[in-house]
Amino acid sequence: MTFLVLRDRTGLAQVVVRSGPGSVAPQVPPEETTVEVTGTVTANPQAPAGVEVTAPVITPLTDAAETPPVELWRPALTAGLPTLLDHAAVAWRHPAQKARWEVAAASLRGFRATLDAAGFTEICTPKLVGTATESGANVFPVDYFGRPAYLAQSPQFYKQQMVGVFERVYEVGPVFRAEPHDTVRHLAEYRSLDVELGFVRDHRDVLAVLRDVLAGMADAVRDSGAAERLGVEVPEVPAQIPVLHFADALALVGAPSDEPDLAPEHERALGEWALAEHGSDFVAVEGYPMAKRPFYTHPEPGSGTAPDGAPGGERWSNSFDLLFRGLELVTGGKRLHRYADYVAAIEARGEDPASYASYLAAFRHGMPPHGGFAIGLERWVARLVGAANVREVTPFPRDLHRLTP
Repeated sequence: MTFLVLRDRTGLAQVVVRSGPGSVAPQVPPEETTVEVTGTVTANPQAPAGVEVTAPVITPLTDAAETPPVELWRPALTAGLPTLLDHAAVAWRHPAQKARWEVAAASLRGFRATLDAAGFTEICTPKLVGTATESGANVFPVDYFGRPAYLAQSPQFYKQQMVGVFERVYEVGPVFRAEPHDTVRHLAEYRSLDVELGFVRDHRDVLAVLRDVLAGMADAVRDSGAAERLGVEVPEVPAQIPVLHFADALALVGAPSDEPDLAPEHERALGEWALAEHGSDFVAVEGYPMAKRPFYTHPEPGSGTAPDGAPGGERWSNSFDLLFRGLELVTGGKRLHRYADYVAAIEARGEDPASYASYLAAFRHGMPPHGGFAIGLERWVARLVGAANVREVTPFPRDLHRLTP
């Protein structure tokens, strides 16, 4: 007697292959061969799903498969990360690995469903652009019919312009960052879940929408059953996410008051504080220094003089980072919406506003107060399932060293 285990999109099925008196058992093809099996469904409490297939007829649909480079029959993949990445097309067939992307797919469903219900419109924006978008990230240059172009670092400029059309918009798409990071949390290409909404009072209105989006994503993951199959806990998103001002966050973690940003160890400490004090896997840090935010960020009114002479003289911004289990997951905030403010902000950086003419055109013709945020899909999934490296949940990651498969 031989057990043949079939795998398809619904899970695993056990097929019992026997030879009886005067009969020859059907030939069992090599592992990973694609087959069609017909037979009798028979109850067996010890089999997967409580049934098995007996008296089978096995028909190969391909040539006999070669031995896989990883042992897919084991309950868990035991190969090292480089091996898994080199053989991603096969390694992702493993049920536990596949469940990780099912978490991502469910997250996307929850993201879209929540925003659709709130009156948002999904948009698609160019990924080949003529100018850099973000102020701190390197870009991938492209030869665009003899002219210089770049892979888009974010849809920021376009989603802001589309607020003037639809008022509430979102996009799911790739973004490209040529930053020379070789860490467990950075990729050169990742999926960004971008949201922008008009008629906000300040960044707290943006944070409220983010809270609802995260709750919708978590609910969808919970409903999918993928997290349960992986044995991971889906977070409960509190009705009110704990919020700390950047200055208070520095004091809480014992960092100097003139630090311009939070270090990874600071993020971990703040995550532990939020869990201990508020029972929350999430905490938002608001009021980051204007010097560390892009030029389109709205300053916090009356926040004092910026030591570096930031536009408008304000020190703090109407922006936030959201930490999930001690890791930065989301950056968001309120944007500038007046044309004159943009001109001043760009000139304060020593740049020519004419370089942003197509972007600024929307503001010349009136734009509502608005703001938005962006969630890194792979980082969200990695943190949720407890992956040590974001590449573990990315089917075909692109980073400083990897361009294949």
